[in-house]
Amino acid sequence: MKRLLLGLLTTLTVLALNAQIKISGTVKDTKGRIIIGASVVIKDSYDGGISDSLGNFSFKTFEKGNQVIVAKYVDYKTVETPVNIGAEPIVTNFNLKEEVTELKAVTVTAGSFEASDRKKASTVLSTLDVLTTGGGNADIVASVKTLPGAQQVSEQEGLFVRGGTAYETKQFIDGTVVNNPFNASVPDIASRGRFSPFLFKGTVFSTGGYSALYGQALSSALILESIDLPDQSQATASVSTVVFGAGLQELAKNKKSSWGVNYNYTNLAAYFAIVKQKPDYFHIPEFHSTDANFRVKTKNGMVKFYTTYAASNIGLRRPDIDSLVLKDAFSIKNHNFYNNISWKENLGNGWKVNTGFSYSTNRDELSQQVQNVTNTPVTTGYSWIDNKNFSTNSRQDLTQIRTVFTKRISGISIVNFGGEYWYNYTNTTFNNATYLLKDNFTALFSEADLYITNNLAAKIGARFEHSSIINKANIAPRISLAYKTSPGAQMSLVYGEFYQKPENNFLYFNPTSLGYIKATHYLVNYIKTTSLQTFRAEAFYKKYHNLIVTPPSNIYSNNGDGYAQGLEIFWRDKKTFKGLDYWLSYSFLDTKRQFNNYPSELQPTFAASHTASLVVKKFISKINTGFNFTYSYATGRPYYNFMANGNKYDIRDQGKTKDYNNLGFSLNYLTKIGKAYAVVVASVTNVLNSDQIYGYNYNYNATYKEAIRPPAPQFYFIGVFLSWGVDKRQDAINNNL
Repeated sequence: MKRLLLGLLTTLTVLALNAQIKISGTVKDTKGRIIIGASVVIKDSYDGGISDSLGNFSFKTFEKGNQVIVAKYVDYKTVETPVNIGAEPIVTNFNLKEEVTELKAVTVTAGSFEASDRKKASTVLSTLDVLTTGGGNADIVASVKTLPGAQQVSEQEGLFVRGGTAYETKQFIDGTVVNNPFNASVPDIASRGRFSPFLFKGTVFSTGGYSALYGQALSSALILESIDLPDQSQATASVSTVVFGAGLQELAKNKKSSWGVNYNYTNLAAYFAIVKQKPDYFHIPEFHSTDANFRVKTKNGMVKFYTTYAASNIGLRRPDIDSLVLKDAFSIKNHNFYNNISWKENLGNGWKVNTGFSYSTNRDELSQQVQNVTNTPVTTGYSWIDNKNFSTNSRQDLTQIRTVFTKRISGISIVNFGGEYWYNYTNTTFNNATYLLKDNFTALFSEADLYITNNLAAKIGARFEHSSIINKANIAPRISLAYKTSPGAQMSLVYGEFYQKPENNFLYFNPTSLGYIKATHYLVNYIKTTSLQTFRAEAFYKKYHNLIVTPPSNIYSNNGDGYAQGLEIFWRDKKTFKGLDYWLSYSFLDTKRQFNNYPSELQPTFAASHTASLVVKKFISKINTGFNFTYSYATGRPYYNFMANGNKYDIRDQGKTKDYNNLGFSLNYLTKIGKAYAVVVASVTNVLNSDQIYGYNYNYNATYKEAIRPPAPQFYFIGVFLSWGVDKRQDAINNNL
């Protein structure tokens, strides 16, 4: 009986084995590379297998008829193959296509330094970095100047990037351009930026080759994205050697909206009484600034509104360079009003919209008088002295509306398209003569971000622009490619054409005789990043076309040109030395241009051949104190004295300034004062008291020149920043863990 049961069992087993069908094959990617560990199963069944070290898989199944075999692997698209299972073994091979994801996909990095919430691994300059850059005094532009590409120009405000003037760099907030991003300008003294780093969550500093979504910046764009809702309600106050301020930020209980207000008053009278200044200030620099914001969540997006008003008054005297006893008294009163509202929304089905509106008005009242020893206005009868007397009232208005639509086209690939309209109004009165400029500027743009694989991406776009004041149009193509060379490493290539209208002072007379100035950018870069280290090297070539030249005849033309080329290196390291964060940047720049009154192609006065910065930050938890050092160096910049000779200018004198050296230091001590969280900040520029010369001013016949130096060798700052509701101290601690 046992033998009968054993025989029956054996027979059934053999029949069952004969009923199973073998399914086998290989799993590879689209380039023929073996994929190990891929799952291959019959859909809606338990039968399947795993690919081995050779990419082979094999399993048996009882399933019959029409079935679907599914192959899947992490980071690859799932593939389904229909089969008909009969009595014969089945062999099927799979070629899986890599899934392109935001976390793994290569991104175009040439020409830009980006810091934002969505790119934390590649963050280069965060809000906290701005606040803790030694000697930077929480000024966004001062911190950006520690990055490669930016020049160390300290006698006038603005970003001078890769051989470009300050006019060639524009700042954008939530997509719209800022017409007057700096405080009122005083000759030979640089002013601060108007905006606090606390306003922004994302920063893109483009040193060239930036997106087709932006325009009218020949060399560079600083693109700022404002914060969304705050984490919680808070009140703030600040007291320092130069400024007093207070603010309130209120978050709704449902955390879907917030509002806030801030006010700051700056007066340097007490500071100047202690730290003597070279100019004789008859009106100590005084600033009032206030701002307000409102933010609200929509169904699938956000509406943000920001408004700010600032007023300033400055008056100073300097010795007149053409006289031994006379003085030049310069004064400026400035009023600036800026408004920005933006709306972002996810519309569904792969569609998004981002629209913005901004309006700003800026008014300057400038005057200069030649005065005698008793500070009384005088007339000498000498034109080279009397022509320095002037008064100017200027109003600059800019209205802009901009809309960008985004459509996901495949995977994470998207296309952006939209347009913008600017209305520029400038009314200037100079010594009772009035000049009026009006410009209707329109632009259309489109740009596609194409992710071909996780290792290869392209950004292809173009802009169309038209300006009514010069009655000219342009089309600017731009293309970028990026290829991942290894995990965390990639290369990028960029080509683009960039246009910009001439500056207003060239447009007052016969503007239609002038056209756009143009620059063509070529960039290549390599970047290697980890969570704690970033290495970046970039080479560039920029060709200038149609620069404005101003011969003695005052018949302006677009006959100028030039070039800029160079190599830049950036290294940031939070890993090598425990608790130490530092970055090192170096820029080599070879540039010449013929523009303005330059008689030929010359290295411009704002360009140094070699520039370097070292930023070091160390936070000591035991004493809750951060120590921050910034050392900046630049080789001497050229200076020239041009004298009219018929219909051209001759160079009567030229040379180079001494090398620029500046060591800045700051410390931030974290503590509590009563119920308030407090940060005590102390800062000083030019710790080593280096003699800094930015250039030279000449008298009327070039027989005498005077060095341009800062108003004082050093600037000191001590302040206490208080907050109730949010412990901002924790940001500093977390950033240094």
